[in-house]
Amino acid sequence: MYRTILVINTMHIGDLMLVTPALRTLRENYPEAEITLLTDKPLGDLVRCNRNIDECLLIDKHGADKGLLALLRFIHRIRRRHFDLVINLHRNERASAIAAFSGAKRIVGYAQPFFRRFFDQVLPNNAMADTPPDRVKHQVLCHLDVLREAAGVTRIDDHGLEMWLPEEAEQQAERLWQEHILRGEDGRREPDAAPPQVVAFNIGASWATKRWPADYFAACADALLREGYDVLFLGGPTDVALVEGCTALMEERQSPRLHVLTGKVSLAVLAGLLERSCLFLTTDSGPMHVGVAMNVPIVTMFGASPVPTFYPYDAKDILIKTPESCHPCGIHDCPKKGAAHMACMKHIPVAVVMRYVHELLAAYGGRPARELPRSGAGSHACRIVELLRDPALPGENLRDS
Repeated sequence: MYRTILVINTMHIGDLMLVTPALRTLRENYPEAEITLLTDKPLGDLVRCNRNIDECLLIDKHGADKGLLALLRFIHRIRRRHFDLVINLHRNERASAIAAFSGAKRIVGYAQPFFRRFFDQVLPNNAMADTPPDRVKHQVLCHLDVLREAAGVTRIDDHGLEMWLPEEAEQQAERLWQEHILRGEDGRREPDAAPPQVVAFNIGASWATKRWPADYFAACADALLREGYDVLFLGGPTDVALVEGCTALMEERQSPRLHVLTGKVSLAVLAGLLERSCLFLTTDSGPMHVGVAMNVPIVTMFGASPVPTFYPYDAKDILIKTPESCHPCGIHDCPKKGAAHMACMKHIPVAVVMRYVHELLAAYGGRPARELPRSGAGSHACRIVELLRDPALPGENLRDS
């Protein structure tokens, strides 16, 4: 039916990972089609080896393709491709314009109001904040709805989030693992010692309201190091100061089993390190969704983020939240003062988080993610643990779904 298909998603790290089940479903339904994915240039390594696409097309939206004239030139390049079908999975002006003026035979997906007239079929993105509560869905399921309702798809092939590493990223991840983890930071780990069990940490997030307190992360890292685990801090360049502040609070900060690679690796290499880890303790962030794609068991804490739409898309993962009346606010910086400031995060205690960290470590035997079986088709809804009342009060105060 369609010989050439263009899928558009030029958002952030996690948003791009959430497109991967749609790519698999498209390949299942159109095995002979040439499928192209358009995404943001800095994120190319996350998807260029995806086995369900034929090409990864990059837009340098903060560089060479920034501005109206540059965008028009980019759209002209798209028009020359004469796509049969364009599927827009990013509801902003730039992506809407690229889809609207692509010249494709059929244009479907999400769109800003002005551009809807140029689409053959527009669907609501029911993961957005303006969605009525009774229609809210996880972002992955919204994308699959677009394929089912507007792109002729009859079979959904949802195996969860997926990522394949470029060979050079895999090699660099292995080199770093050998140099830092297997040898220890002091170079004294015995060659015949048991393979280390590594818990990866990601403490940064694009919004301050998504960040669990640094001293809480420090307490978790101290506890794990004392129990014999290795701790690996990851994250991007903007997270370096956060991690430095966190590790400065640690009592075990001189341990040779504490490893800090924050700001030192690419996204693809970060994925390779997660694949070798046995658990990922993380905020709601892009790396969280990369961790899901790499099959590492996850414990995450949600504050400002809407749980039903962006939870980690894997049934083995655990999400912890508090029932604050302002949740989910969607605000980048908490406006409240005093004890109420960042209550959604401060009220998730270390003891509760460590309870579920230990549960997952025991359930999967501390094995690296690459050795764990991947989930197949079926529900990928994670477990949601909600604190029901003040954690300082005695007695059980959790609702575990």
